[in-house]
Amino acid sequence: MKLLYTNENRFIASNVQNIVQNSGIEITLKNEYIAGAAGDLSPFDTWLELWVEDSDYTRAMELVEALEKPLNTKDWICHKCGETNVASFEICWNCQTEKQN
Repeated sequence: MKLLYTNENRFIASNVQNIVQNSGIEITLKNEYIAGAAGDLSPFDTWLELWVEDSDYTRAMELVEALEKPLNTKDWICHKCGETNVASFEICWNCQTEKQN
């Protein structure tokens, strides 16, 4: 088995777990119940760890790397009113026209 992912934030690690499992790859969790020992252990030793079989590692790592890539971060210009909108807006803030793809 290989360590696929670890994070101090259990919500982020659980999100990665869900995405990888939904693609059909089995995940083994380590440190799932160890958070209570954080005072006696190094904080790094209490992070949730996601492990996969060696044969699934490459495919699972591709999924994790895709999650870490930024989405479209380019601003766009409304085709109706010409206003510049930030990339996260799907509707023009000025005239409420939907973004054209």
